[in-house]
Amino acid sequence: MKTITILLLTLACLLTAVAQTNPPAPADAPVTNSVAVAPAADTNAPVTPPAVVADTNAAATAAPAPATEPDTNAATAGIPQIKFSDVPITTAIENLARLAGINYMLDPKIGYGQPDANGQIKVEPTLSIRWENITAESALLALLDNYGLQLTHDKRTGIDRITMKDPTAPPPLFTKVIQLKYASVSNLVEHAQSVLSDKRSKVLTDPRTSQLVVVATDPEQQAVESLVAQLDKPTRQVLIETRLVEISSNPTTTKGVDWSGTLASQHVNFGNGSVLVAKDGKWNTSYPGTGTTSSDGAGGTITTPSTSDQSGSILNTINPYGTGGGGGLTWNTKSGFTPATGFLNADGLSAVLSFLNASSDAQVMSTPRIVTLDNELATIEVTRTYPVFNVTASTANTTAGSSVNYSNVGTTLYVTPRISANDYIWLHVIPVVSSFFGYGTGPNGLIAPEFDSRKIETQVLIPNANTLVLGGLVKDNPAANYTKVPVLGDIPGLGFFFRSENKSLDKDNLLIFITPTIIKDSDFQVATKSGDFLKSTPERMKQTMNPKRAWDSPVPRGNWSDPIPEASR
Repeated sequence: MKTITILLLTLACLLTAVAQTNPPAPADAPVTNSVAVAPAADTNAPVTPPAVVADTNAAATAAPAPATEPDTNAATAGIPQIKFSDVPITTAIENLARLAGINYMLDPKIGYGQPDANGQIKVEPTLSIRWENITAESALLALLDNYGLQLTHDKRTGIDRITMKDPTAPPPLFTKVIQLKYASVSNLVEHAQSVLSDKRSKVLTDPRTSQLVVVATDPEQQAVESLVAQLDKPTRQVLIETRLVEISSNPTTTKGVDWSGTLASQHVNFGNGSVLVAKDGKWNTSYPGTGTTSSDGAGGTITTPSTSDQSGSILNTINPYGTGGGGGLTWNTKSGFTPATGFLNADGLSAVLSFLNASSDAQVMSTPRIVTLDNELATIEVTRTYPVFNVTASTANTTAGSSVNYSNVGTTLYVTPRISANDYIWLHVIPVVSSFFGYGTGPNGLIAPEFDSRKIETQVLIPNANTLVLGGLVKDNPAANYTKVPVLGDIPGLGFFFRSENKSLDKDNLLIFITPTIIKDSDFQVATKSGDFLKSTPERMKQTMNPKRAWDSPVPRGNWSDPIPEASR
């Protein structure tokens, strides 16, 4: 009997549990057809929406997805339409979590259907919503935020918990990595930080992968993403074509008669300048015997006859300025000045007649081209390198030494383009023109080169593909030399033969033509075959000579090919 009683009580408990699990729906309860093909209206049954449309009141023709296979694409792709009509919030959460592929559990503290601290039953809210073109995760987060709930992810278990929000707690921070396409991280990090209002939020950079790591609240994350999308765009480029034209002219003219050779450096000497030898008071130009010739220490020579030539007198014949020199005095120790009569010698008459014009013209042209990014400096140099030697004198503590530095001399052009909204180009242009002038003397007699430099700095705004001309880099060096015989050179007509003039003009004119052109994507051309350029062989220069041929070879043929005979080896 006791056994039967226990069995009946056990069966009664099982029936009660089944009745509580599936209570009968009240007559006035709303019927929630999650899927139109479902045979029974069960509000606690899992809602299985169509693959692309989450609609609890879907049409009967909509094909439902299997209950055990959620739509994996709905988690990341936008759903055309999500619609709930008088659905409990837990049911809506269940459907959206399944579509988003989120494993979750409700916090017991939410307490829907449970008595609160005041003993009142907390009623589960119902909702009616209709969303279009939204992801399931975004719809779930918006739903939880609207009802004061939040989703917390547990990295250890991979299960999210839906809990109540703390009204006093700050909004949670999220970490998101943003991949940049064109801009550098250094350019965007300051702009991204400017939209962050929470003091806990920050932006980190990874220059190696060009990524931004944003730690911020959800509204700040959206603001950063929107800002980066607007700024991370390809930088426009500008093709700068330049033409540097330098025209040099050097005309000279020389006219008149130059008397400088006669009147500017006339040498006048007293004496005949001959070398004579005296014997017995008689003067002769030569004597038998061999004399001795030595230097007098002043650039001249002293001739002393041999002993056999010195009978009858003491001879000392001297020509202080050398044989055939500019004269001078000749004497001996017996009769005084020799000869008795002196002669006046001079250089003679020398004049240069000039009546000639000459000119030399030269033109140097270079056409460099360069491509630069918008608002980036481009440098064009057409120069020659000059060595500058630095010599260090020795002191008590250091030894002497020298070093060499190099200076670029020529034309250097600095151009910075900036593209405006209407395809006008703002140019910042700085041309620098330098040239070698000469050598200057510094302390301790050191010689250093000197250079001339001309520079222009300007800013202009010109339309796309138009040409800017820069001029004014002109160098004029006129020079004139005049010579004139006093009084005679002023005689009308006849004075032309007593004066001369030498004029020259060294003129350099540099013209700079700059044409900036905005490069478009259509201007680039893709190679027809990948790697053709890398596989191509460089073009070889045509061989001008063949050393192996007899015509070009410097080595003699035949018996001359071996300079050492076989027999002498």
